Amino acid sequence: MALSSEAEAEPLLSVVVPVYNERATIDLILAAILATGIDIEIIAVDDFSRDGTRDRLDELGRSEPRLRVLQHDFNQGKGAALRTGFAAARGRFVVVQDADLEYDPNDFPKLLAPLLDDKADVVFGSRFSTRQYHGGQFIAHSIANRFLTWMSNVCTHLQLTDMETCYKVFRREIIQSIPIQENRFGFEPEITAKIARYHRNGLPLRVVEVPIRYERRTNRQGKKIGWKDGVRAVWCIVKYNFVAKSDQN
Repeated sequence: MALSSEAEAEPLLSVVVPVYNERATIDLILAAILATGIDIEIIAVDDFSRDGTRDRLDELGRSEPRLRVLQHDFNQGKGAALRTGFAAARGRFVVVQDADLEYDPNDFPKLLAPLLDDKADVVFGSRFSTRQYHGGQFIAHSIANRFLTWMSNVCTHLQLTDMETCYKVFRREIIQSIPIQENRFGFEPEITAKIARYHRNGLPLRVVEVPIRYERRTNRQGKKIGWKDGVRAVWCIVKYNFVAKSDQN
């Protein structure tokens, strides 16, 4: 695992970017994050890309002090990349940012607002509580997401509209204290279940949703999640709500 550059002071926000074969978009998404004007560090975790992304990240890391690059020695999956990134985070808050262009970093201020106002401990960005997304989500994909969210809500009682969203923002001490087991996209239902059970100062976490923009990309454009991940998500909802509760603080 290689480290390129390190921030000197604790930033407001750590942006954890799991990366796998995103050479076509990596420059654009990093530029968009940096352009937000927020006091940030970016932790890009390359999950053994083979399309030139690793070399490009190394180049960018040498010239941009706000970017730290971590590299996996073999491909493990999104959840594993997030586990690596969360452990390295130094910011007051931590957000997940996919390396493609589906999610807009200009939503960061909106996501941070409930945390800065001390009205939330975790914030989910919802694609379905707004009409601010473009690209026409495929009907099957939308139905699957809503079904998984409904199933998760039945188990967690969180009443979310978008459990599968990429945009989740945490207080750093919370996300760093939660053991993450899932290596792939099962991270989403796993972390949701564990957040629902987590208590801070003897009280349940305050979980807030805010509307976000979203522009879906297709499998041809490089989207990696598939139907098998949906099946795994169903199992993860059951597993982390009912079977494997003992691993949560």
